[in-house]
Amino acid sequence: EQLYALALYVYSLKPPPNPNPFDDRARRGQQVFTQQGCASCHPAPLYTSNKLTPALGFTVPEDLKTTDDILGFSVGTDPTLALKTRRGTGFYKVPSLRGVWYRNGFGHGGQAHTLEEWLDPARLTADYVPRGFHLGPGPIQGHEFGLRLAPADKQALIAFLKTL
Repeated sequence: EQLYALALYVYSLKPPPNPNPFDDRARRGQQVFTQQGCASCHPAPLYTSNKLTPALGFTVPEDLKTTDDILGFSVGTDPTLALKTRRGTGFYKVPSLRGVWYRNGFGHGGQAHTLEEWLDPARLTADYVPRGFHLGPGPIQGHEFGLRLAPADKQALIAFLKTL
C-alpha cells in the first residue's frame, strides 16, 4: 500500500512551467523534426513510440520479430548496458522527448550533457571527451540522426525540442 501511495504521489508531480517560447525558430524546428522523420520514432503527443530498438550486436529472436512493439532496426546505441549487464534485455526503449528542456544526460548512458552536445557530430570521434557521465575519452555511439543538419536547422530543431 505504501509503495502504491508513493507511486501515486510521484505521478501527481508536475514539471515546472516551460520557459522556452514556441516562436518562429521553434516553428522552423518543428518543420525540421517532421522533414527529418523524427516523428516515426518520436510521435506526438508523447514524443515516443514506446517501442523497443535492438542494441548493436543483438539478434532479435524470431518469435519477437512479428510483434509491432519492436523496431526492425538499431539506432546504434552503445550495447554495453543492454547486453553486458544482468538486467540487459538486448533492447533499448525509444525515449520520450517531452521535458528535454529540463533534463540532461542524453544517450542511454548519459554521456552527452546537453541537446547541443547530443547533436554534435564531434561526439562520434575516437578522442571525444563527453561532458556528461563518462569514464574516459571516446565516442558517444548511437542515434546519428540530426548530426548532419545545417547549423541553422540544428539550432531550430533544438529550439523546438526545448518547447516540448
